[in-house]
Amino acid sequence: MLLDTYQAQGLLTVTLVNGQTSDAGVYAYRGDLVLKEGKLREGSTNTNDRNPPEALLIHSALVIENDKIKFISGLLEELNLLPLFVEKYKADFAEDCIALIYVENIGKGMQVVMEGVTFKLLPYKQGLVWNELLEELYIEKNDLKGQSAEDKVATAYREAKTYKPNTEVVSFEEAEKNTIVVIKEAAVGAI
Repeated sequence: MLLDTYQAQGLLTVTLVNGQTSDAGVYAYRGDLVLKEGKLREGSTNTNDRNPPEALLIHSALVIENDKIKFISGLLEELNLLPLFVEKYKADFAEDCIALIYVENIGKGMQVVMEGVTFKLLPYKQGLVWNELLEELYIEKNDLKGQSAEDKVATAYREAKTYKPNTEVVSFEEAEKNTIVVIKEAAVGAI
């Protein structure tokens, strides 16, 4: 199974959900998806003994069917991570893969086609990515009541199938022209 393969390769981290939905053969995942592994720890030859990942698809949500990614959502800190993500996972995309990706450093929504998948890119300001996704897809908390965590991801996927953003399809090069500088506020803890 694809998620087991990813787990064995150390590509899943901060896992919140990882299991079968109520539909046989359909699996859901929520957590961080590694885009670029950390370097091997000094002196280690074990490929899973690595420093923390260098790049992630943060707070991702995936639906896997027939060992193919049917749905993917998550947060990229920078648009330039999208080609890295596509290169790493393109062999696992279903032909009809639906991708809704939040990106911190874009100023407006847009769509980019890469490897046959239309990535619907959404600007991200702050908040929980999962909650932002549910709001974007007009899914109310009551719509998810009584569902397993895996079925909640499947519900998001079903709603994403009909999601049609009012944004233009642009080349990746054109998308790069719409990046912005993100200034993060320093967090202050207890004194």
